Amino acid sequence: MNLIQELQWRGLLADKMPGTEEQLAKEMTTGYVGFDPTADSLHIGHLVPILLLVHLQKAGHRPVALVGGATGMVGDPSGKSNERNLLDEATLQKNVDGVKEQLERFLNFNADTPNAALLVNNYDWFKGMGFIEFLRDVGKHLTVNYMMAKDSVKKRIEGETGISYTEFAYQLMQGYDFYWLYKNLNCKLQLGGSDQWGNMTTGTELIRRKAGGEAFVITCPLITKADGTKFGKTESGTIWLDATKTTPYQFYQFWLNTSDADAAAYIKKFTFLSEATIEEIITKHRENEANRHLQKRLAEAVTVLVHGEAALQQALETTQKLFANQNAPAESLSVDDLEQMEGIVKKSLATSLLANDQYDVVSLLADTGIFPSRGEARKMVQGGGISINRKKVDAVTHIITTAQLLHGKYLLVQKGKKNYFLVSFNEQ
Repeated sequence: MNLIQELQWRGLLADKMPGTEEQLAKEMTTGYVGFDPTADSLHIGHLVPILLLVHLQKAGHRPVALVGGATGMVGDPSGKSNERNLLDEATLQKNVDGVKEQLERFLNFNADTPNAALLVNNYDWFKGMGFIEFLRDVGKHLTVNYMMAKDSVKKRIEGETGISYTEFAYQLMQGYDFYWLYKNLNCKLQLGGSDQWGNMTTGTELIRRKAGGEAFVITCPLITKADGTKFGKTESGTIWLDATKTTPYQFYQFWLNTSDADAAAYIKKFTFLSEATIEEIITKHRENEANRHLQKRLAEAVTVLVHGEAALQQALETTQKLFANQNAPAESLSVDDLEQMEGIVKKSLATSLLANDQYDVVSLLADTGIFPSRGEARKMVQGGGISINRKKVDAVTHIITTAQLLHGKYLLVQKGKKNYFLVSFNEQ
């Protein structure tokens, strides 16, 4: 099975330029994906472009991960209605370093490998380029008419906010990235999301006009959920690949809680399990859907891919302690059980808060940051969405006392169905 066929059956192929498959069959081809360092960690929305590079390398081609140190300073108008906030150089460098570290977990950068992955930063070739040089060597090769015809630009021009010259020029910068990689690394392929088609084909056009060369593009579909809501967004926010931002337990729970329809699609897109194995998993799942066999295999595979086997085992242990016997009183959990629950969010408060028996549940939820405001905490309590030590709390006047503390120190707070927090009270 070649790369195109592999991406196709996994649901990872949206479109490709004519001649792409022939190019891949002809020779080991260098292909790249760009990552904008808008944060110091990638999130699960980046998993698909990362996996495109992994599939490229597995198929015998050479992957290049481009971290957009320069383009990250400008902002891409694709899929956005507002101008992006520009980052200062120190923040940008911190973000670039974080993204590089994560990409190195997925790709083989061993220089002894014939198709060893490369990591590049477009700031390296843009930092010395002056404005006049950019206009002369890049801008003159593409007409304004060509640039305005791109959907990402057209939508912004027709919208209320408009588009600045900075973001309008983004496609020239991305186009020049492709040209630079073509000239210096013989890179003939760019991969990315379908919303990037306009920017990506600008690169192939610049290569054609400026170098007389031919280059190609592969896009993957944008990932959506079956119910139409945005993939990767949860009640608790973005699902990051950094274990300090989203713990392996929280990461595992995200995949475990997907719907049957989503899980059947995600297990193809986000794992390297074979087609036969996936069909076997889905068949077994249908025999007893309540057992959630499909979701468990999906969650295990993606957690190992991103965080490793040891982190998966910790996530499974925490899941077992929290969910295996929810009817058992929280008092049955030992100090070790509570302390060794890797991945649940841990908070600390002063024991003195409980001194006068006046510390209410709303104050607890706000002071720990479980909710950003007392108002939101109050609404959740009134809606029956808070449990303490596995007992529902439905009165905003509920007082937290030392008698409630597990082992004289802990509270196990549950927000909604799946979000757990361990609050410890200490002398401060």
